[in-house]
Amino acid sequence: MTAFFDPGNPAGPPSWRKAGRDEGFRIVGRRGGQWDVRRLSRKTGHVWIPKAGWVRFRWSRAVPAGAKSYRVTMDRAGRWHVAFAAVPDPVLAPGNGEAVGIDRGVAVSAALSTGELLRVPGLTARERTRLLRLQRKLARARRGSERRQRVRLSIARLRARETDRRKDWAEKTSTDIARRFDVIRVEDLKIKKMTRSAKGTREHPGRYVRQKAGLNREILRSGWGLLVRRLEHKAAGRVENINPAFTSQRCSACRKVDPKSRESQAVFRCTACGFACNADVNAARNIAAGHAVTARGRPGVPGRENREPQLALLPA
Repeated sequence: MTAFFDPGNPAGPPSWRKAGRDEGFRIVGRRGGQWDVRRLSRKTGHVWIPKAGWVRFRWSRAVPAGAKSYRVTMDRAGRWHVAFAAVPDPVLAPGNGEAVGIDRGVAVSAALSTGELLRVPGLTARERTRLLRLQRKLARARRGSERRQRVRLSIARLRARETDRRKDWAEKTSTDIARRFDVIRVEDLKIKKMTRSAKGTREHPGRYVRQKAGLNREILRSGWGLLVRRLEHKAAGRVENINPAFTSQRCSACRKVDPKSRESQAVFRCTACGFACNADVNAARNIAAGHAVTARGRPGVPGRENREPQLALLPA
């Protein structure tokens, strides 16, 4: 409320917090003073929480020595977590001078210029069938009933399983890429704008709203933003954003730009030189080649990314 009424702070009005979302609290202070943590065995430990005493938890990773706070949270699946805040050291560069390009998509979550096709592990077919059955059951349950609460919790557990797999994939993939390459180049995608709803307004309703909503879900499920964020954390100063213009239509061999070369989602066949390759790998190689420049050879001017000049790629 103080920030809302402060004319120098353009904060929006405070909103009500929904029950079951963002449940938790944070403890700040010096370890050994306001709080403390001890290890009991190889898999268990306990942390001192003010007004609650020692609370036992599963020891999944080492507690950082420089931690000055921790946060206890409960996710929507009903699981409690304790996280100790610390800034980890970045992954050291291998020093081999190699650069890699990453093309992000829906069918293939991340395609590397080396030819690797990486996909985010999601729910299995059996789990998706169970999720659909639970969603139908939730639609029939009466609001506020205990049955609805049990079904909602079952759905949240399935969603949490999918989220955990996506986060685990992003952590392992980003660590592997940061250890193998000195320079990492990715498309400069505006994911928030790309996943904006297409429903429009009452006066100007949108078109293909359901199809766009399905595409938005698949984009968010592919973990585009999470992968790049973790790369920027682990390979600080080694991640470059590349203008994505024409990267999927350009031949990585002769650099000819032709929309007809993209025969399908997975096939790229150049109409000029006949070079054939996986479409996502071809785009990743264009991204790895360097920054997009204008036809005059000057770097692209901010604000002119949507212009139509012929683009070339600076050599790596």
